[in-house]
Amino acid sequence: MDRIALVTGADRGLGRALVGSLLASGWKVFAGRHLEWPELDELASQFATQLQIIPLDVGSDKSVSDAVQLVEASISQIDLLICNAGIQRSAHVNSVREELNFDDMLGEFNVNAVGALRVVHAFLPLLDSSDLKRLCFVSSEAGSIGASTRTGWFGYCMSKAALNMAVKNLSNDLVDQGYSFRLYHPGWMRTYMSGTKNTEAPLEPEQAAEVALQHFLDDSKSKPLTLHDWEGNDLPW
Repeated sequence: MDRIALVTGADRGLGRALVGSLLASGWKVFAGRHLEWPELDELASQFATQLQIIPLDVGSDKSVSDAVQLVEASISQIDLLICNAGIQRSAHVNSVREELNFDDMLGEFNVNAVGALRVVHAFLPLLDSSDLKRLCFVSSEAGSIGASTRTGWFGYCMSKAALNMAVKNLSNDLVDQGYSFRLYHPGWMRTYMSGTKNTEAPLEPEQAAEVALQHFLDDSKSKPLTLHDWEGNDLPW
C-alpha cells in the first residue's frame, strides 16, 4: 500500500522541498497551499498521480475543515502529517521598549501554535487508521526557553514555545495509542518566512528538507520527545 503524507505550508520554501522529497521517494502527498506560488504546480506536472494540492490556511477553522473533506473524498487514511506552516512577523523587534504590534503576535500564535493543533485535531481520524501514525512539527530554536539569548522577537519566540508545549501534551495524550512524534528545528534557511526571501541564511530549503525527512522517518527516534535540530543536537526546552 502507498504511504500517504499531508504537508502544511507547502507553497514554497521548506514545505515545498519536503513535498518534493517525499514524492521522489514514492509517497503520495497532499500539499496544503495557502498562497498562489507556482512551485507546487511544477511538482504537480512531474508527479500527476502522486500529488494533490489542497487549499489550506491553518489559521482558519473553516479552511481546515474544508481541507479534511477534500482529503476524505480521495483516501481513507494518512500515515504522515508534517505541520510546517508558520509565519514570522515580529523578528524586527529587539526590545520591549520598541513599538509592539500585538495583532501580529496573535497572528503568529494562531498560525504557528494553534494552527498545528487545529490541523492535528481535524485530521486525527484519518491518522488513526494508519500503522505509522507519525506526527511531525517544524519548530525553531527560537522556541527554546533554555537556549534563548534574544531580547525581543516576542510573538515568534512565544508562539514556537507554545507549539513545543502543544506537541509535548499531544505526545502525553497519544503516544500510548501508537502515535510517534518529531519536534524539529530545521536550521536557518533561505526562505520567504518573513515575507521576502532571506539570502543570508546558509541552507537552501532542499538541503534542509533532506535532513529533516531523515529525522522524521527514522523509527529509532520515537522516545523520548525532544526538540531536535538539523545538526543532530537536542535543544533545551
